[in-house]
Amino acid sequence: MNIVILAAGMGKRMHSRLPKVLQPIAGRPMIDHVLDATEGLSASPRVVVVGHGAENVMEHLADRSDVAFALQSPQLGTGHALRQALGQLDRNESKTLVCLGDVPLLSRETLAAIASEAEKSDLVLLTVELDNPTGYGRILRNTMGFVRAIVEEKDASPEERLVREVNTGIMCLPTSRLDGWLSSLKAANAQGEYYLTDVIGLAADEGLRITTVHPGHVWEVEGVNSKAQLASLERVWQKEQARRLLDAGVTLIDPARIDIRGILECGKDVEIDVNCVFEGHVRIADGVRIGANCVIRDAEIGEDTEILPFCHIEGARIGMNGRIGPYSRLRPGAELIGGNHIGNFVEVKKSMVGIGTKINHLTYIGDADIGAHVNIGAGTITCNYDGVNKFRTRIGDDAFIGSGTELVAPVEVGAGATIGAGSTITKKVPEGKLTVARSRQVTIEGWHRPVKK
Repeated sequence: MNIVILAAGMGKRMHSRLPKVLQPIAGRPMIDHVLDATEGLSASPRVVVVGHGAENVMEHLADRSDVAFALQSPQLGTGHALRQALGQLDRNESKTLVCLGDVPLLSRETLAAIASEAEKSDLVLLTVELDNPTGYGRILRNTMGFVRAIVEEKDASPEERLVREVNTGIMCLPTSRLDGWLSSLKAANAQGEYYLTDVIGLAADEGLRITTVHPGHVWEVEGVNSKAQLASLERVWQKEQARRLLDAGVTLIDPARIDIRGILECGKDVEIDVNCVFEGHVRIADGVRIGANCVIRDAEIGEDTEILPFCHIEGARIGMNGRIGPYSRLRPGAELIGGNHIGNFVEVKKSMVGIGTKINHLTYIGDADIGAHVNIGAGTITCNYDGVNKFRTRIGDDAFIGSGTELVAPVEVGAGATIGAGSTITKKVPEGKLTVARSRQVTIEGWHRPVKK
């Protein structure tokens, strides 16, 4: 089928310079969620109708070859929006599915149900029954129970407003009828707009078979027009992610205090404490424990590793049986082979850390290759940047780096070497030897501290 995503709205109630469909939910713009849900349902590029902030939306989606654009300017309603997309549709496709860019949580299961029903019907509507239908267009049926029209609330009679079945704006239409229907729409309504919903009455008058499908959950069809609604749906999403993890056997200390902004894969016997944020694609192996208030992005964590509270991990790979934190930062390119201790206020970037190596306190390791069973003392720095270029530090197995050492790259420390505390190392350190590189301590007799004048 053809797929059209209406994404031209301004979102005035957002009070934001960002177009409405680019407002984030679960860490990604709303339009991305809609594109994920419709992925693979069409052989043709999906048509995104843009309007307000069109340049921003098109720039965001510029790398997607499976998306085409249609411009709606000015924005004169949903019927007018779909009409702008007609030139982009594949006329060989018998049906056209219309989705909304500000309804981000629609599931693939519900879309599959629409597609299945579309094989048996001329026109399919996604509808839902609400206890409080205020603000929504009402589904009107004839005495036989068949859909005959949709009436918007501002145009509905008091009796029609009592109807609880409402239109979600998502529908599947016969492609061959769109030209005629959309060109005949009138803007004779309270909003002065061309309503796509008016084609339902036209289809009913032509005797077409109109059927309805209901979503698996009401929240799937909730739209976003304000930051309050965005925040509400964010909580719905996070609650669903927490439920999925619990069903898979993950222990969540408080399911209401976890944020997943991407994909989180967990093995068996994983435990996650409160206020942790997972972004991008995170893989957690069996037996991992994650302490409170950690932020983890695009990372892999090996079996039986413990991440203590307040760690930031991004683009890193952590082997099994590690102990990370508290207050550790692992940056992109950090690779810990296994059995590593990375402790308080330690930062590791673009470095390979061998098995059993410990870096426990107040240390920066960048652009380094560190062997196995190395001990790196507190306050050690790999001085990897000369202001223009980066250089690597190489440390052999079983080396001992004393506290307060500065390793000025490019430099190599041999296996089994020991460096005395407070050394500044600028030359190769031989294997198995003690190396000390610090100036002699001097006391200046007769010196007095300056006094403020």
